[in-house]
Amino acid sequence: MLASALRDGTAERRCVFEVFARHLPDGRRYGVVAGTERLIRALENFRFTEAELDRLGKSGVVDDNTLRWLADYRFRGDVDGYPEGELYFPGSPILAVEGTFAEAVVLETITLSILNHDSAIASAAARMVSAANGRRMIEMGSRRAHEEAGVASARAAYLAGFTATSNLEAGRRYGIPTAGTSAHAFVLLHDDEEAAFRSQVTTLGRQTTLLVDTYDITAGIERAVRVAGPELGAVRIDSGDLGVLARQAREQLDTLGARNTKIVVSGDLDEFAIAALRAEPVDAYGVGTAVVTGSGAPTAGMVYKLVEVDERPVAKRSSHKESKGGRKAALRRHKPTGTAIEEVVYRAAGPRPERGEHDRDLQIPLIRGGQRVSGLPTLEESRERLRRGLVSVPWEGLKLSHGEPVIPTVFIT
Repeated sequence: MLASALRDGTAERRCVFEVFARHLPDGRRYGVVAGTERLIRALENFRFTEAELDRLGKSGVVDDNTLRWLADYRFRGDVDGYPEGELYFPGSPILAVEGTFAEAVVLETITLSILNHDSAIASAAARMVSAANGRRMIEMGSRRAHEEAGVASARAAYLAGFTATSNLEAGRRYGIPTAGTSAHAFVLLHDDEEAAFRSQVTTLGRQTTLLVDTYDITAGIERAVRVAGPELGAVRIDSGDLGVLARQAREQLDTLGARNTKIVVSGDLDEFAIAALRAEPVDAYGVGTAVVTGSGAPTAGMVYKLVEVDERPVAKRSSHKESKGGRKAALRRHKPTGTAIEEVVYRAAGPRPERGEHDRDLQIPLIRGGQRVSGLPTLEESRERLRRGLVSVPWEGLKLSHGEPVIPTVFIT
């Protein structure tokens, strides 16, 4: 596309591409925008190196004219979008990329790769956080993901309300709190369970978390308290009927005088398992596979579509894949109580819909002239944005059962 547009003279036409999702994953009632900060950083550093250009030339992917153009590439356009932590719904104009066709069209894959991945993780994680109802959540999914996706997943889960991650690189890169426990391998390494516990407590102190289900949980808890004393920080249970085992563990710990020792559970947890454990004496959840894989975090399904050329709306008409032409803006209407009632999407160049006292604009400037806008929300501010957003969702929108998007999207042409 780029090579052809450079040849026929259309490459410099001013264009707007929009990112949106035609629908939410089956049964989901809202989506969560995540990855915006990572995308901005990627666009700022989007360049073609000599090695990459050499490969493109030798493989015949593009001609010499296109290679010369790519050698000087940097994005110089503008980007507006929903900030991280904002809820989105079908048709929400999540991102608008404005620039020449040439500079904007090459950004499709990087834009969708980041936003689709991170938004899928954050949307799944937000459901789990709601199900946990305030209890501590530790993201532990790195071993089920690509090495870089594991780091990005930890960030997205933290944005959605998780308390910490076991991924130390995510902690280093993004300042996310880190937490973790030992594995069964550490217990099996030692000649007996008590020796393993004693080694860990000696090294890390009594507030550490001991994994007690390698052999027999009842015996494991008894040994853990004998080694660490009633000041033991926590025990972790990673298998079995977690509800029954948590109740038994709590009773045993209390009997042994370890009333302040916490119970951490892990092992193939998702939002449904977490919700089922809500009435049990569980203090924290360790969540891995379900938060980083397609089973728990189905694709966000976002697309990157051309909607405007030289200020003229353009639209795709393909059956079941239609797009709405023209650059769009959006606001969310709320009741005086703060409950969201609808999302209004309208032509940015057209008449602005009447704005009520409790309505809120959704897009913010992200990039101007290829440079990030100063004062963009921090990760902590994005966490708070999502927390407030979920409070504004009608109560049925927080159900885990299948249902339609809880806030309708209204298009004004």
